[in-house]
Amino acid sequence: MGDHTKKTARKPRSDSIRNRERLLEAAAAVFGAGGPDASLEAVARRAGVGIGTLYRHFPTREALFEAVYRREVDQVSELAARLACEAAPVDALRRWLHANVQLVATKKGMLAALALAAHGPSELYAYSFERLTTAARLLLDRAIESGEIRSDITPEELLSALVGMCFNMYDKPGWQATVLRLIDIFVDGLRTR
Repeated sequence: MGDHTKKTARKPRSDSIRNRERLLEAAAAVFGAGGPDASLEAVARRAGVGIGTLYRHFPTREALFEAVYRREVDQVSELAARLACEAAPVDALRRWLHANVQLVATKKGMLAALALAAHGPSELYAYSFERLTTAARLLLDRAIESGEIRSDITPEELLSALVGMCFNMYDKPGWQATVLRLIDIFVDGLRTR
């Protein structure tokens, strides 16, 4: 009887985990696209669940925003570790910076969709800053040690340049393509001569 109870208790939990993951994927896509269609209803519809299921997992817009943003930060951070093993140092750095453009698009889309003001330094900000700085340091140090990238830039400066490019261009049509091109120019400028 105990085994039967465990099995019945486990199944909804696994369904619940799948629903949560589908909601996070859908929210990242919907918020990343931004615009007037970036509603919680659109997220639930894209995930193939009812709005009630969304609210069971994420009782507020802010809770959904934080969960999506944390997930995106974690994915970009994990990407740095993979790229450090799979790609040449400068290529790894460039590809990681490119991936961050989508993270910025998702965050900006969420801020617009949820009408959230930037909170300034918060636990979420501290978490993302620490994860992204650590990831940037891994790739930057590797590229510097290879002798291919100049050594007078810090991970914080690298991230500041990236954020500056993104936020300066964000309101313009085709901004992501422009920022990707600017990142390539920026990385080329960091190369040792």
